[in-house]
Amino acid sequence: METKKIWKALVVLSFALFVNCRGAEKKPIIQMAILLDTSGSMEGLINQARSQLWTIVNEFSSIKKSGERPELQVALFEYGNTGLSAKEGWIRLIVPFTADLDKVSEELFALRTNGGDEYCGWVIKDAVGKLQWSKSSGDYKVIFIAGNEPFTQGSVNYKETCKSAISRGIIVNTIHCGEYQSGVNSGWKDGADIAEGVYANIDQDKTVAYIEAPQDKAIEALGLELNKTYLAYGMKGAEGKKRQADQETNAAAVSEESLIVRQVAKASASYTNSGWDLVDAVKEKAVRIEALKKSDLPEEMKNMNEKERDEYVKNMSKKRTEIQNKIKNLNSEREKFLAKKRTESSGKGTLNEAFIKALRTQAKEKQFTLK
Repeated sequence: METKKIWKALVVLSFALFVNCRGAEKKPIIQMAILLDTSGSMEGLINQARSQLWTIVNEFSSIKKSGERPELQVALFEYGNTGLSAKEGWIRLIVPFTADLDKVSEELFALRTNGGDEYCGWVIKDAVGKLQWSKSSGDYKVIFIAGNEPFTQGSVNYKETCKSAISRGIIVNTIHCGEYQSGVNSGWKDGADIAEGVYANIDQDKTVAYIEAPQDKAIEALGLELNKTYLAYGMKGAEGKKRQADQETNAAAVSEESLIVRQVAKASASYTNSGWDLVDAVKEKAVRIEALKKSDLPEEMKNMNEKERDEYVKNMSKKRTEIQNKIKNLNSEREKFLAKKRTESSGKGTLNEAFIKALRTQAKEKQFTLK
């Protein structure tokens, strides 16, 4: 009799695991590896990456595939920095694929430039070989590499690594920091062409002028209220909460524009923190509140009973959704206002322009729908 019970339990468990695995397989994924030249002349490029990360993230806010929102995963490499190992080609994998966008932002602000040799072929090879890329041909897998030295530098042939990338369904977009024709002559366009990507050139030292909109102060205030709905739990809770606060400070230090677009990004489905925030964790079924130890609960929930804890998380989730919807509505009005104020060339020639142009075209080719 006992054996039958155990067998029945195993059958039920196996079915549940099967259903969960199939659900996970169906969820579309966007994987974006960013490869940044951190040699001595690239301080402007790094500053653009810091200030424009949230603008790029916002590009994914309305993207769907078959009616479902994809999971956005970002990885970050630096290359061309003599502070790194010569044996490793002056290359460092900073962050493997993660959905923790605050972690990506934190690492961008920690980057420091230093003179060196920029081996584009080598860093693409590392990105293709060292990251855990999706095996689904329907997912959007893309590398963005930005720098200013010839694409041909180093002992690893960029033609071979770009061929290897696209053979695995990984598109390579190249961003040359300098004149267009200079990038063409030094292999940047050829690398993109081989890997079915887009070649762009930018002015890495250009800054995008901030245009104040009537909605900005309200969005900024709502962003601060939004932070209060995050409930730090478990071993990573305090670290995640601090990182979130630190990235608010970092964004504000770069520009008012960066701070505003960060708040808009936090209102999107791309911004998720289930690894340390209990609201996201429960929403994504990563944890069950009743299964958590008291010591792992947020401080304000430790003296609550099980019913009170459940209600508290539900209320915080409801409050978060309400604030996010307010931010989205305000941002819709903000974009209409800015559309009238921006000049034709105000957003061109910078990192986010190069990213967004490629993303819009390539995501559609993978049957992702964008507004």
